[in-house]
Amino acid sequence: MLLDIPSQLETERLILRAPNRTGDGSIVNQAIRNSFSELKAWLPFAQKLPAVEDTEINLRKAHINFLKRESFRFLIFNRETDDFIGTASLQGIDWSIPKCEIGYWINTRFSGNGYMTEAVKALSDFGLNQIEFKRIEIRCESTNLKSRAIPEKLGFELEGVLRNDDLSADGSRLTDTCFYSVITKRGP
Repeated sequence: MLLDIPSQLETERLILRAPNRTGDGSIVNQAIRNSFSELKAWLPFAQKLPAVEDTEINLRKAHINFLKRESFRFLIFNRETDDFIGTASLQGIDWSIPKCEIGYWINTRFSGNGYMTEAVKALSDFGLNQIEFKRIEIRCESTNLKSRAIPEKLGFELEGVLRNDDLSADGSRLTDTCFYSVITKRGP
């Protein structure tokens, strides 16, 4: 796709940028380590601590996917302090609709400040207004109340809860998945 997608977005307090710099793996890996117990409860990738090299490889693959227009992962930084906040991605893209899903995780030490809500709002606005997605979804486990609060604060509609839809992050039990969405207005 020849879409012009900027590698950086800015909000009032945040900079969201593509993972395109050497050394990003070290920064992200440290945040995973700092937030491991919280991330482990919800994310399959966080079931064991990754090596810095594994995180660097993962980010390089994310950058390639960004260039190929298959997904758009952004690293989130505080504008004033340059602290790494977390990641948010436009992923699961279906260009035939077009639609996508937003995924995100936060460095625990920055949770509770509205940063992820601000980042997800920026990505939603960008996706709907610039890329012109017709639908953006957020999916999360029904018991992950912090993750659910973000689409609820941003006016996403809860379309339903799929019972026994997925496995828990550690694969030990069945979980229910909440489906939220925001869509563009339909024509007459």
